[in-house]
Amino acid sequence: MQDPAVPSLQRPSPQKTVISLVPMIDVMLILLVFFMVTSTYLNLDMIPAVDQGDASLDATATEGTAPPLLIRLGSDGVPTVRGVALLQDQLQGLLEERVRDDPFVRVLILPSAAADVQSLVALMDTATQMGAVNVSVIRLEGSQ
Repeated sequence: MQDPAVPSLQRPSPQKTVISLVPMIDVMLILLVFFMVTSTYLNLDMIPAVDQGDASLDATATEGTAPPLLIRLGSDGVPTVRGVALLQDQLQGLLEERVRDDPFVRVLILPSAAADVQSLVALMDTATQMGAVNVSVIRLEGSQ
């Protein structure tokens, strides 16, 4: 015990520092908005289906004389050409006939937004097995 006649000094306890998260959250929101805005300008379809350095496809060979063949791939995985659903053997026959007429015919595949990736790959495999060398997968900008 202390003697009441002896003065004692009482130090106040140090205040705990408070780290505010508000500036960090502000910076994160600004970065989020920045990346959201700039990501709309990225071209995510930059993966080529054919190697650009392929010697079999020179500038004169890629321009076919026949009109392109547009194949729509529905959400159920069934390919359609001009509104007619095709079975696998019908599709192979059509592709074989078009490639026979023009070996560099342009085959455009337009998959539905809900189409299965396996169906798209199977359709691309079918097109290349039938001899098509100019196969492109396209998408409409408004169908996301």
